Amino acid sequence: MSEEWVEQYMRGWPAGFNPMAAAVSMASLAVLIMGVRESRTVTNFFTVAKLMLIFFMIAGGMTLMKASNFSPYIPPQYGIMGVARGTTSCFFGYIGYDEICCMAGEAKNPRKNLPRAILLTLGCVTSLYILASAVLCGMLPYQNISTTSGFPDAFAQNGAVLSSQLTSFGEVFTLPIVVLVSLMAQPRLMYALAKDGLVPKFFAKIDASGNLMNGTVISGLLMVFIASFVPFNKLDDMISAGILICFSLTNASLVLMRLSSPTDKPYFLEKQIGLFGIFSFLLAYIIVHCAASAFGKGLAIVLCLFMTLTCLSIKYTCPESMNFGGQYSSFGPAGHREPAFFRAPFVPLLPCTAIFLNSYLLVQLERGAILILFLYFLAAILFYFMYGAKHSSGNNYGWKIDGKYSQLVREISLPYVPKSTSEDTVQTLVC
Repeated sequence: MSEEWVEQYMRGWPAGFNPMAAAVSMASLAVLIMGVRESRTVTNFFTVAKLMLIFFMIAGGMTLMKASNFSPYIPPQYGIMGVARGTTSCFFGYIGYDEICCMAGEAKNPRKNLPRAILLTLGCVTSLYILASAVLCGMLPYQNISTTSGFPDAFAQNGAVLSSQLTSFGEVFTLPIVVLVSLMAQPRLMYALAKDGLVPKFFAKIDASGNLMNGTVISGLLMVFIASFVPFNKLDDMISAGILICFSLTNASLVLMRLSSPTDKPYFLEKQIGLFGIFSFLLAYIIVHCAASAFGKGLAIVLCLFMTLTCLSIKYTCPESMNFGGQYSSFGPAGHREPAFFRAPFVPLLPCTAIFLNSYLLVQLERGAILILFLYFLAAILFYFMYGAKHSSGNNYGWKIDGKYSQLVREISLPYVPKSTSEDTVQTLVC
Protein backbone atom coordinates (compact mmCIF):
# COMPACT_ATOMS: atom_id res chain seq x y z
CA MET A 1 0.00 0.00 0.00
CA SER A 2 1.93 3.03 -1.28
CA GLU A 3 1.92 6.48 0.27
CA GLU A 4 0.44 7.86 -2.98
CA TRP A 5 -2.47 5.39 -2.72
CA VAL A 6 -3.10 6.45 0.86
CA GLU A 7 -3.04 10.13 -0.08
CA GLN A 8 -5.46 9.54 -2.95
CA TYR A 9 -8.04 7.27 -1.36
CA MET A 10 -7.64 7.49 2.44
CA ARG A 11 -7.27 11.24 2.96
CA GLY A 12 -9.12 14.33 1.90
CA TRP A 13 -12.57 13.10 2.90
CA PRO A 14 -15.12 15.62 4.24
CA ALA A 15 -14.84 16.52 7.95
CA GLY A 16 -11.58 14.56 8.17
CA PHE A 17 -13.38 11.22 7.81
CA ASN A 18 -11.04 8.22 7.95
CA PRO A 19 -12.61 5.31 6.03
CA MET A 20 -10.00 2.74 7.12
CA ALA A 21 -10.51 3.54 10.81
CA ALA A 22 -14.26 3.37 10.33
CA ALA A 23 -14.04 -0.02 8.59
CA VAL A 24 -11.78 -1.57 11.25
CA SER A 25 -13.92 -0.22 14.09
CA MET A 26 -17.18 -1.42 12.56
CA ALA A 27 -15.71 -4.86 11.84
CA SER A 28 -14.55 -5.16 15.46
CA LEU A 29 -17.98 -4.12 16.67
CA ALA A 30 -19.61 -6.73 14.45
CA VAL A 31 -17.36 -9.47 15.87
CA LEU A 32 -18.24 -8.51 19.45
CA ILE A 33 -21.95 -8.47 18.65
CA MET A 34 -21.61 -12.09 17.49
CA GLY A 35 -20.81 -13.15 21.05
CA VAL A 36 -18.06 -14.01 23.53
CA ARG A 37 -16.98 -17.33 22.02
CA GLU A 38 -16.62 -15.89 18.52
CA SER A 39 -14.82 -12.83 19.89
CA ARG A 40 -12.37 -15.05 21.75
CA THR A 41 -11.60 -17.05 18.62
CA VAL A 42 -10.94 -13.92 16.56
CA THR A 43 -8.90 -12.37 19.37
CA ASN A 44 -6.70 -15.45 19.72
CA PHE A 45 -6.10 -15.58 15.96
CA PHE A 46 -5.04 -11.94 15.69
CA THR A 47 -2.97 -12.17 18.86
CA VAL A 48 -0.92 -15.05 17.44
CA ALA A 49 -0.56 -13.19 14.13
CA LYS A 50 0.55 -10.03 15.95
CA LEU A 51 3.17 -11.89 17.99
CA MET A 52 4.53 -13.58 14.86
CA LEU A 53 4.81 -10.17 13.20
CA ILE A 54 6.64 -8.69 16.19
CA PHE A 55 9.10 -11.59 16.35
CA PHE A 56 9.71 -11.25 12.60
CA MET A 57 10.42 -7.51 12.94
CA ILE A 58 12.78 -8.06 15.89
CA ALA A 59 14.65 -10.96 14.30
CA GLY A 60 14.87 -9.27 10.89
CA GLY A 61 15.85 -5.94 12.38
CA MET A 62 18.67 -7.48 14.42
CA THR A 63 20.46 -8.44 11.20
CA LEU A 64 20.44 -4.77 10.12
CA MET A 65 21.51 -3.13 13.40
CA LYS A 66 24.58 -0.89 13.55
CA ALA A 67 26.35 0.03 16.79
CA SER A 68 26.95 3.58 15.54
CA ASN A 69 23.20 4.27 15.62
CA PHE A 70 23.23 4.00 19.43
CA SER A 71 25.55 6.98 19.77
CA PRO A 72 24.57 9.18 21.50
CA TYR A 73 22.50 6.82 23.61
CA ILE A 74 20.39 9.72 24.92
CA PRO A 75 20.36 12.67 22.49
CA PRO A 76 21.58 15.75 24.40
CA GLN A 77 18.84 18.01 23.02
CA TYR A 78 16.22 15.80 24.69
CA GLY A 79 17.97 14.50 27.79
CA ILE A 80 16.37 12.36 30.44
CA MET A 81 13.27 14.58 30.45
CA GLY A 82 12.75 13.76 26.79
CA VAL A 83 12.88 10.06 27.65
CA ALA A 84 10.23 10.60 30.32
CA ARG A 85 8.07 12.57 27.89
CA GLY A 86 8.29 9.77 25.35
CA THR A 87 7.41 7.24 28.04
CA THR A 88 4.21 9.12 28.78
CA SER A 89 3.17 9.33 25.14
CA CYS A 90 3.53 5.58 24.58
CA PHE A 91 2.04 4.55 27.91
CA PHE A 92 -1.27 3.69 26.24
CA GLY A 93 0.47 0.55 24.99
CA TYR A 94 0.13 -0.87 28.51
CA ILE A 95 -3.65 -0.65 28.47
CA GLY A 96 -3.97 -4.35 27.61
CA TYR A 97 -3.12 -5.95 30.94
CA ASP A 98 -5.64 -3.96 32.97
CA GLU A 99 -8.35 -5.14 30.60
CA ILE A 100 -7.57 -8.68 31.72
CA CYS A 101 -9.22 -7.67 35.00
CA CYS A 102 -12.30 -6.49 33.12
CA MET A 103 -12.68 -9.98 31.64
CA ALA A 104 -12.23 -11.73 34.99
CA GLY A 105 -15.88 -12.75 35.09
CA GLU A 106 -15.26 -15.06 32.14
CA ALA A 107 -12.02 -16.59 33.43
CA LYS A 108 -11.35 -20.05 34.83
CA ASN A 109 -10.26 -19.88 38.48
CA PRO A 110 -9.61 -16.10 38.45
CA ARG A 111 -8.24 -16.13 42.01
CA LYS A 112 -5.15 -17.98 40.83
CA ASN A 113 -5.02 -17.31 37.10
CA LEU A 114 -5.78 -13.59 37.06
CA PRO A 115 -2.66 -12.40 38.94
CA ARG A 116 -0.55 -14.78 36.86
CA ALA A 117 -2.11 -13.51 33.64
CA ILE A 118 -1.49 -9.87 34.58
CA LEU A 119 2.14 -10.43 35.55
CA LEU A 120 2.84 -12.62 32.52
CA THR A 121 1.20 -10.18 30.12
CA LEU A 122 3.00 -7.20 31.64
CA GLY A 123 6.33 -9.01 31.49
CA CYS A 124 5.84 -10.04 27.85
CA VAL A 125 4.67 -6.59 26.75
CA THR A 126 7.55 -4.84 28.50
CA SER A 127 10.15 -7.24 27.08
CA LEU A 128 8.79 -6.93 23.54
CA TYR A 129 8.64 -3.13 23.84
CA ILE A 130 12.27 -2.95 24.93
CA LEU A 131 13.48 -5.39 22.28
CA ALA A 132 11.56 -3.76 19.43
CA SER A 133 12.61 -0.24 20.45
CA ALA A 134 16.27 -1.24 20.75
CA VAL A 135 16.21 -2.98 17.37
CA LEU A 136 14.51 -0.07 15.63
CA CYS A 137 17.00 2.42 17.10
CA GLY A 138 19.83 0.19 15.90
CA MET A 139 18.49 0.00 12.35
CA LEU A 140 18.50 3.77 11.71
CA PRO A 141 19.80 6.98 13.27
CA TYR A 142 17.07 8.28 15.54
CA GLN A 143 16.58 11.37 13.35
CA ASN A 144 15.55 9.15 10.41
CA ILE A 145 13.02 6.95 12.23
CA SER A 146 9.52 7.44 10.87
CA THR A 147 6.93 8.47 13.44
CA THR A 148 4.10 6.78 11.50
CA SER A 149 5.71 3.69 9.95
CA GLY A 150 8.78 2.81 11.97
CA PHE A 151 9.76 -0.74 11.00
CA PRO A 152 8.49 -0.73 7.38
CA ASP A 153 10.40 2.48 6.68
CA ALA A 154 13.50 1.20 8.50
CA PHE A 155 13.52 -2.01 6.46
CA ALA A 156 13.05 0.00 3.25
CA GLN A 157 15.93 2.37 4.06
CA ASN A 158 18.17 -0.64 4.67
CA GLY A 159 17.26 -2.14 1.28
CA ALA A 160 15.05 -4.94 2.65
CA VAL A 161 12.08 -4.14 0.41
CA LEU A 162 10.28 -7.47 0.83
CA SER A 163 10.55 -7.26 4.64
CA SER A 164 9.23 -3.71 4.46
CA GLN A 165 6.20 -4.81 2.45
CA LEU A 166 5.50 -7.79 4.71
CA THR A 167 5.75 -5.62 7.80
CA SER A 168 3.43 -2.99 6.32
CA PHE A 169 0.86 -5.64 5.44
CA GLY A 170 1.19 -7.27 8.86
CA GLU A 171 0.69 -4.02 10.75
CA VAL A 172 -2.49 -3.26 8.84
CA PHE A 173 -3.74 -6.86 9.01
CA THR A 174 -3.26 -7.19 12.79
CA LEU A 175 -4.54 -3.72 13.64
CA PRO A 176 -8.05 -4.99 14.55
CA ILE A 177 -6.71 -6.81 17.64
CA VAL A 178 -5.96 -3.46 19.29
CA VAL A 179 -9.43 -2.15 18.54
CA LEU A 180 -11.12 -5.42 19.45
CA VAL A 181 -9.45 -5.78 22.85
CA SER A 182 -10.07 -2.13 23.70
CA LEU A 183 -13.76 -2.42 22.88
CA MET A 184 -14.26 -5.85 24.44
CA ALA A 185 -13.78 -4.63 28.02
CA GLN A 186 -16.01 -1.56 27.89
CA PRO A 187 -19.41 -3.35 28.02
CA ARG A 188 -18.20 -5.34 31.05
CA LEU A 189 -17.24 -2.13 32.83
CA MET A 190 -20.59 -0.57 32.01
CA TYR A 191 -22.32 -3.74 33.24
CA ALA A 192 -20.57 -3.54 36.62
CA LEU A 193 -21.40 0.18 36.97
CA ALA A 194 -25.01 -0.41 35.96
CA LYS A 195 -25.45 -3.22 38.50
CA ASP A 196 -24.45 -0.76 41.21
CA GLY A 197 -26.64 1.99 39.78
CA LEU A 198 -23.81 4.37 38.85
CA VAL A 199 -25.06 4.37 35.24
CA PRO A 200 -28.55 3.51 33.92
CA LYS A 201 -29.68 -0.13 34.25
CA PHE A 202 -29.98 -0.14 30.46
CA PHE A 203 -26.30 -1.14 30.29
CA ALA A 204 -26.82 -4.20 32.53
CA LYS A 205 -29.37 -5.89 30.28
CA ILE A 206 -28.33 -9.25 28.82
CA ASP A 207 -29.94 -10.53 25.64
CA ALA A 208 -31.24 -14.05 24.99
CA SER A 209 -27.78 -15.20 23.87
CA GLY A 210 -26.17 -14.02 27.09
CA ASN A 211 -24.40 -11.02 25.53
CA LEU A 212 -24.25 -7.44 26.78
CA MET A 213 -25.80 -6.12 23.60
CA ASN A 214 -26.79 -2.64 24.82
CA GLY A 215 -23.37 -1.79 26.24
CA THR A 216 -21.58 -3.29 23.25
CA VAL A 217 -23.59 -1.35 20.66
CA ILE A 218 -23.48 2.00 22.49
CA SER A 219 -19.75 1.75 23.27
CA GLY A 220 -18.99 0.48 19.78
CA LEU A 221 -20.87 3.23 17.96
CA LEU A 222 -19.15 5.86 20.07
CA MET A 223 -15.77 4.32 19.28
CA VAL A 224 -16.58 4.16 15.56
CA PHE A 225 -17.47 7.87 15.56
CA ILE A 226 -14.30 8.91 17.41
CA ALA A 227 -12.05 6.68 15.29
CA SER A 228 -13.63 7.95 12.08
CA PHE A 229 -13.36 11.67 12.70
CA VAL A 230 -10.76 12.39 15.40
CA PRO A 231 -7.06 12.08 14.37
CA PHE A 232 -5.05 9.80 16.63
CA ASN A 233 -2.43 12.47 17.30
CA LYS A 234 -5.19 14.43 19.07
CA LEU A 235 -6.06 11.44 21.24
CA ASP A 236 -2.58 10.08 21.98
CA ASP A 237 -1.78 12.22 25.02
CA MET A 238 -5.33 12.08 26.37
CA ILE A 239 -5.39 8.28 26.21
CA SER A 240 -2.06 8.01 28.02
CA ALA A 241 -3.11 10.57 30.62
CA GLY A 242 -6.43 8.84 31.18
CA ILE A 243 -4.70 5.51 31.74
CA LEU A 244 -2.25 7.07 34.19
CA ILE A 245 -5.06 8.64 36.21
CA CYS A 246 -7.04 5.39 36.20
CA PHE A 247 -3.99 3.49 37.45
CA SER A 248 -3.58 6.04 40.25
CA LEU A 249 -7.23 5.62 41.20
CA THR A 250 -6.74 1.85 41.20
CA ASN A 251 -3.78 2.14 43.57
CA ALA A 252 -5.72 4.50 45.82
CA SER A 253 -8.64 2.07 45.83
CA LEU A 254 -6.36 -0.77 46.88
CA VAL A 255 -5.27 1.24 49.92
CA LEU A 256 -8.89 2.06 50.80
CA MET A 257 -9.96 -1.58 50.44
CA ARG A 258 -7.10 -3.05 52.46
CA LEU A 259 -6.84 -0.51 55.27
CA SER A 260 -9.35 1.31 57.46
CA SER A 261 -9.50 4.60 59.34
CA PRO A 262 -8.83 4.72 63.09
CA THR A 263 -12.00 4.17 65.11
CA ASP A 264 -11.82 7.67 66.59
CA LYS A 265 -11.14 9.36 63.23
CA PRO A 266 -13.81 8.45 60.67
CA TYR A 267 -12.79 8.92 57.01
CA PHE A 268 -9.24 9.74 58.08
CA LEU A 269 -7.82 7.27 55.55
CA GLU A 270 -9.86 8.75 52.70
CA LYS A 271 -8.62 12.24 53.53
CA GLN A 272 -5.01 11.10 53.77
CA ILE A 273 -5.01 9.27 50.45
CA GLY A 274 -6.60 12.33 48.85
CA LEU A 275 -3.88 14.57 50.28
CA PHE A 276 -1.20 12.18 49.08
CA GLY A 277 -2.58 12.35 45.56
CA ILE A 278 -2.55 16.16 45.63
CA PHE A 279 0.98 16.31 47.03
CA SER A 280 2.17 13.77 44.44
CA PHE A 281 0.79 15.76 41.53
CA LEU A 282 2.15 19.09 42.81
CA LEU A 283 5.59 17.62 43.53
CA ALA A 284 5.77 16.01 40.10
CA TYR A 285 4.72 19.26 38.42
CA ILE A 286 7.35 21.28 40.33
CA ILE A 287 10.09 18.75 39.52
CA VAL A 288 9.29 18.79 35.81
CA HIS A 289 8.49 22.47 35.23
CA CYS A 290 9.98 24.54 38.07
CA ALA A 291 12.98 22.66 39.46
CA ALA A 292 15.51 25.01 37.80
CA SER A 293 14.80 27.89 40.21
CA ALA A 294 15.79 28.04 43.86
CA PHE A 295 12.16 28.59 44.84
CA GLY A 296 11.13 25.52 42.87
CA LYS A 297 13.77 23.36 44.54
CA GLY A 298 12.72 24.53 47.99
CA LEU A 299 9.06 23.95 47.25
CA ALA A 300 9.88 20.48 45.90
CA ILE A 301 11.66 19.58 49.14
CA VAL A 302 8.69 20.76 51.22
CA LEU A 303 6.19 18.85 49.08
CA CYS A 304 8.37 15.73 49.18
CA LEU A 305 8.42 15.95 52.99
CA PHE A 306 4.63 16.36 53.16
CA MET A 307 4.11 13.48 50.75
CA THR A 308 6.40 11.18 52.72
CA LEU A 309 4.79 12.08 56.03
CA THR A 310 1.34 11.45 54.58
CA CYS A 311 2.37 7.99 53.35
CA LEU A 312 3.90 7.14 56.74
CA SER A 313 0.78 8.44 58.47
CA ILE A 314 -1.32 6.05 56.43
CA LYS A 315 1.00 3.15 57.19
CA TYR A 316 1.28 3.63 60.94
CA THR A 317 -2.10 5.10 61.90
CA CYS A 318 -4.50 3.20 59.62
CA PRO A 319 -4.77 -0.47 60.62
CA GLU A 320 -5.39 -3.21 58.14
CA SER A 321 -9.06 -3.98 57.73
CA MET A 322 -10.35 -7.23 59.15
CA ASN A 323 -11.76 -8.09 55.74
CA PHE A 324 -11.26 -6.92 52.18
CA GLY A 325 -13.36 -3.83 51.53
CA GLY A 326 -12.38 -1.54 54.36
CA GLN A 327 -14.40 -0.21 57.25
CA TYR A 328 -17.53 0.89 55.40
CA SER A 329 -17.86 -1.78 52.72
CA SER A 330 -16.82 -5.39 52.90
CA PHE A 331 -16.89 -8.47 50.70
CA GLY A 332 -17.00 -11.21 53.30
CA PRO A 333 -18.12 -11.97 56.85
CA ALA A 334 -16.61 -9.79 59.56
CA GLY A 335 -13.13 -10.92 60.53
CA HIS A 336 -12.86 -13.27 57.55
CA ARG A 337 -9.88 -13.13 55.21
CA GLU A 338 -10.03 -15.35 52.18
CA PRO A 339 -6.62 -17.11 51.98
CA ALA A 340 -7.06 -17.90 48.29
CA PHE A 341 -7.20 -14.23 47.31
CA PHE A 342 -4.10 -12.64 45.84
CA ARG A 343 -2.77 -10.01 48.24
CA ALA A 344 -0.66 -7.18 46.84
CA PRO A 345 2.54 -6.74 48.89
CA PHE A 346 3.90 -3.62 50.63
CA VAL A 347 0.58 -1.80 51.05
CA PRO A 348 0.46 1.22 51.29
CA LEU A 349 4.09 1.90 50.28
CA LEU A 350 3.92 0.24 46.86
CA PRO A 351 0.60 1.80 45.71
CA CYS A 352 1.66 5.22 47.02
CA THR A 353 4.91 4.98 45.06
CA ALA A 354 2.94 4.03 41.96
CA ILE A 355 0.65 7.05 42.43
CA PHE A 356 3.65 9.38 42.46
CA LEU A 357 5.25 7.75 39.41
CA ASN A 358 1.96 8.01 37.51
CA SER A 359 1.76 11.69 38.45
CA TYR A 360 5.34 12.24 37.29
CA LEU A 361 4.56 10.75 33.89
CA LEU A 362 1.28 12.65 33.69
CA VAL A 363 2.81 16.12 34.08
CA GLN A 364 5.13 15.45 31.13
CA LEU A 365 2.16 16.05 28.83
CA GLU A 366 1.27 19.31 27.18
CA ARG A 367 -0.78 21.62 29.39
CA GLY A 368 -3.61 21.63 26.86
CA ALA A 369 -4.01 17.85 27.05
CA ILE A 370 -3.98 17.94 30.85
CA LEU A 371 -6.60 20.71 30.87
CA ILE A 372 -8.92 18.79 28.51
CA LEU A 373 -8.50 15.66 30.59
CA PHE A 374 -9.38 17.42 33.84
CA LEU A 375 -12.44 18.96 32.18
CA TYR A 376 -13.48 15.44 31.20
CA PHE A 377 -13.05 14.21 34.76
CA LEU A 378 -14.94 17.23 36.05
CA ALA A 379 -17.85 16.22 33.83
CA ALA A 380 -17.60 12.64 35.18
CA ILE A 381 -17.65 13.93 38.76
CA LEU A 382 -20.69 16.08 38.05
CA PHE A 383 -22.46 13.09 36.52
CA TYR A 384 -21.65 11.04 39.62
CA PHE A 385 -23.11 13.56 42.05
CA MET A 386 -26.11 14.33 39.84
CA TYR A 387 -26.97 10.69 39.01
CA GLY A 388 -24.60 8.03 40.30
CA ALA A 389 -24.57 8.96 43.99
CA LYS A 390 -28.38 9.02 44.09
CA HIS A 391 -28.83 5.61 42.47
CA SER A 392 -25.75 3.70 43.71
CA SER A 393 -26.75 0.64 45.72
CA GLY A 394 -23.41 0.56 47.50
CA ASN A 395 -23.66 4.25 48.39
CA ASN A 396 -27.24 4.09 49.64
CA TYR A 397 -27.38 0.65 51.25
CA GLY A 398 -23.78 -0.32 51.91
CA TRP A 399 -21.92 -3.44 50.91
CA LYS A 400 -21.98 -5.30 54.20
CA ILE A 401 -22.65 -8.97 53.58
CA ASP A 402 -25.01 -9.52 56.46
CA GLY A 403 -28.65 -9.01 57.25
CA LYS A 404 -31.12 -7.59 54.75
CA TYR A 405 -28.55 -6.49 52.18
CA SER A 406 -26.77 -9.83 51.64
CA GLN A 407 -28.78 -10.76 48.55
CA LEU A 408 -28.37 -7.27 47.08
CA VAL A 409 -24.61 -7.44 47.49
CA ARG A 410 -24.42 -10.93 46.02
CA GLU A 411 -26.32 -9.78 42.93
CA ILE A 412 -24.09 -6.74 42.46
CA SER A 413 -20.73 -8.35 43.19
CA LEU A 414 -21.22 -11.48 41.09
CA PRO A 415 -19.38 -11.24 37.77
CA TYR A 416 -21.16 -11.18 34.44
CA VAL A 417 -21.57 -14.76 33.24
CA PRO A 418 -22.27 -15.08 29.50
CA LYS A 419 -24.24 -18.09 28.37
CA SER A 420 -21.46 -19.02 26.00
CA THR A 421 -19.22 -19.69 29.01
CA SER A 422 -19.87 -22.79 31.09
CA GLU A 423 -21.05 -21.94 34.59
CA ASP A 424 -18.58 -24.24 36.28
CA THR A 425 -15.61 -22.29 34.86
CA VAL A 426 -16.67 -18.89 36.18
CA GLN A 427 -15.94 -18.21 39.81
CA THR A 428 -15.65 -15.23 42.11
CA LEU A 429 -13.51 -12.22 41.23
CA VAL A 430 -10.00 -11.79 42.56
CA CYS A 431 -9.39 -9.08 45.13
